[in-house]
Amino acid sequence: MRAARYHDYGPAEVLVIEDIPEPQAGPGEIRIKVAAASVNPIDWKLRSGAFRAAFPVDLPAVPGRDAAGVVDQVGADVSGVTIGDQVFGLGGVLGASAEYALLTAWAPVPDRWTLEQAAGAGLAVATAGRGLNALGDLSGRTLLVEAAAGGVGSAAVAMARARGATVIGTASVGKHDFLRSLGALPTTYGEGLADRVRALAPGGVDVAFDAAASGSLADLVAITGHPDRVVTIADAARADQLGVRHLYAENDSTVLAEGAALGTRGAYTPHLAATYPLEKIADAHQESERGHTQGKIVLVV
Repeated sequence: MRAARYHDYGPAEVLVIEDIPEPQAGPGEIRIKVAAASVNPIDWKLRSGAFRAAFPVDLPAVPGRDAAGVVDQVGADVSGVTIGDQVFGLGGVLGASAEYALLTAWAPVPDRWTLEQAAGAGLAVATAGRGLNALGDLSGRTLLVEAAAGGVGSAAVAMARARGATVIGTASVGKHDFLRSLGALPTTYGEGLADRVRALAPGGVDVAFDAAASGSLADLVAITGHPDRVVTIADAARADQLGVRHLYAENDSTVLAEGAALGTRGAYTPHLAATYPLEKIADAHQESERGHTQGKIVLVV
């Protein structure tokens, strides 16, 4: 099968397209013929070697954690899915940027979504769901989402709204209409955040979800009143200093099903910032590295 791989750590240019053996579905896994795969910051952080100490990679490696496509193998001890189903989901930290990929958590693709949109949902929904679950019952509460226009942030907004929260989201001014379309009250990030949030939520903010690592964690703790009311997926160093929980996504089919249900109702559609053919994966990684992406970057296989 065709796959993107890197044989050494380095810049995006180390990525090459080559033929490698197809993976085979084992117990608890399904294999999909990949229609599209997502590009996430973890992909280029692993590729560059920035995470080498915490997450060493066996080289050569195929980047990519989540994808969407058509099921073509079902492993032992798997139920509720059949060959030919369209699904999106996650496998290991590596392996999705290829013609075939293994998933250990998945959900059906809503009819309203294209497979490219579905490819942008897996890790975003899994990460958003993990963070929101850690913050507890959101019904009737006010949530502040930092970097609300990104892939994870926009999923968090949609999921939190569906759970009954009022959501304030930070983004640059040019993305505020997008946040309004998601049902969030938009504001800008940076200096003076507490004052701007206070104007939008005179009754206060109950909890906060940081997807930005913009240096705002101390402000989020002050705004909510306690480190236990804040989670971050992006700022491990400051989280340790402040006693804030730093969380990673888990391969949770239940959370993916929640995202799919929102998609079926039209309450959540992954927003695609850009699509690239698999052969242009280096360009996709470079765009992701520049940051400030509105939505998700997706590879079409």
